[in-house]
Amino acid sequence: MTYPRSWLGAGLAVVVIVASGVALYDVALSTPNDTPRGGPIELASTQGDFSLTQLSDDQIAIVSFGYTFCPDVCPMTQAVKRQALATLSPSQRERVVPVMVTVDPERDTLERLEHYLAFFGEAFIGATGNQAALDDVMSRYDVIRQRVETPDSAIDYTINHSSSLYLVDRDGKILQRVLYSPTPQGLNAALENELSR
Repeated sequence: MTYPRSWLGAGLAVVVIVASGVALYDVALSTPNDTPRGGPIELASTQGDFSLTQLSDDQIAIVSFGYTFCPDVCPMTQAVKRQALATLSPSQRERVVPVMVTVDPERDTLERLEHYLAFFGEAFIGATGNQAALDDVMSRYDVIRQRVETPDSAIDYTINHSSSLYLVDRDGKILQRVLYSPTPQGLNAALENELSR
């Protein structure tokens, strides 16, 4: 079966536009620097006031940024953390603290964060604060956040945001940055590398 050339041209144009859109979306949400500064995280959390300094010398935090109304990337990120933790021995698991810092303080109350993260495990910590405090943390971890109004939706707005994971020590030093993936292999490798030191 043959198709008119005009159809083929239109089809090719659609493919190019979609591919360009995906590429631009990836660029827009990628972190601008190879090595974010990191640093302290001191916020209210689902387990009381949270600070990286509460970690012991041999513990690391898996820090991600997200929000509870996120339809796909955020729950997948927490599931990947859970899967990676499940591969660790009990002694290794005690050395890893999973933390999600909200990018949506307007809706993510501590109660909502607690309910949301309970689906992934008791050890999961949700952290929030006022917008200024969160903006400071996000800027140091090179997290890009963009609110997108959705007036025809029941949730009013979504938030596009960077989706990397960070392995961080008690001083806020970023030990490794793990790019978003729907599978845990990258996080597994990073944890194995850090926990074997």
